[in-house]
Amino acid sequence: MKRTMSKLPLLEMIFLAVLLLLPSAAVAAVAKAIDASNTQRLELPDVLVGPESVAFDARGGGPYVSISDGRVLRYGGEGVGWTTFAYSPSYTKNGCDAFSELPPVAMESSCGRPLGLRFHVNSGNLYIADAYMGLMRVGPDGGEARVLATEAGGAPLRFTNGVDIDQDTGDVYFTDSSTTYTRAQHQMVTTTGDSTGRIMKYSPQTNQVTVLQSGVTYPNGIAISADGTHLVVALTGPCKLMRYWIRGPKANTSEPFADLPGYPDNVRPDGKGGFWVALHREKYELPFGLDRHLLAIRIGAEGEKLQEMKGSKNVRPTEAVEREDGKIYLGSVELSYVGIVST
Repeated sequence: MKRTMSKLPLLEMIFLAVLLLLPSAAVAAVAKAIDASNTQRLELPDVLVGPESVAFDARGGGPYVSISDGRVLRYGGEGVGWTTFAYSPSYTKNGCDAFSELPPVAMESSCGRPLGLRFHVNSGNLYIADAYMGLMRVGPDGGEARVLATEAGGAPLRFTNGVDIDQDTGDVYFTDSSTTYTRAQHQMVTTTGDSTGRIMKYSPQTNQVTVLQSGVTYPNGIAISADGTHLVVALTGPCKLMRYWIRGPKANTSEPFADLPGYPDNVRPDGKGGFWVALHREKYELPFGLDRHLLAIRIGAEGEKLQEMKGSKNVRPTEAVEREDGKIYLGSVELSYVGIVST
């Protein structure tokens, strides 16, 4: 009995040593999947749909969401509900607040379709990637947004999509998913394998836009790494993540970062050095079988797969935002609510 017990610590040490030698992805694979089958719903008012992106201001206020009728809404709690926070100059000019029997998609080119949202913490400014209006910015009090850029490198922004901010420098990074197709033609970007997308940087100091990389296949969501050395870009059609270096010996170059089991949309930092990637649908998803599929995947700082989130097939998220309290907010381009998953 004594001899058997004396071996246990040694066996445990060997087991731990093996774990340390394993690739981090293999260890991370044991992370428990998050069940998002029963989420709390933060319903949008009236018949509004499509809270594509979800953001919170520096004080934790919100969520703020970009919706299909061209506005950015702010949630002020149960007593206040949803109110209009921001809109494009074209929204006012074209009377987009008037009732229309046309579907929102038919009004997008004249009213705007805000997609990516990010706050700059120090200034309180909200940057908006609008698919039709380009890159915009609105102050902490909201109102009519200012259009900052409608073209880059001599070509118009045809499908402005994702946005993130270097909180230290204030530089804004964003994507133009295609210089050929608009958001209304987004399916063509995938089916044709269009590779005219671009990654760009806007400098608030100079008010200039720089094209960092062109010829990218369907760049969508974008996020800056925790150490500020690189960007992680979601490539929707290829079902991949790409890393673009902005600092260090590899600056101004890009490389593959991760293969994904589904079609990614937005990418958001998880607060732990990695990223949450929303998956619109699985890569090889069958229309029959269990009503369950991948909603999002957590990716580590080096591209390793850390955790999955699964839920109903009628939920196809465009963004997953994790807060300090562990709640994950799910944006969607189709649904009439923001999903809240408690982990």
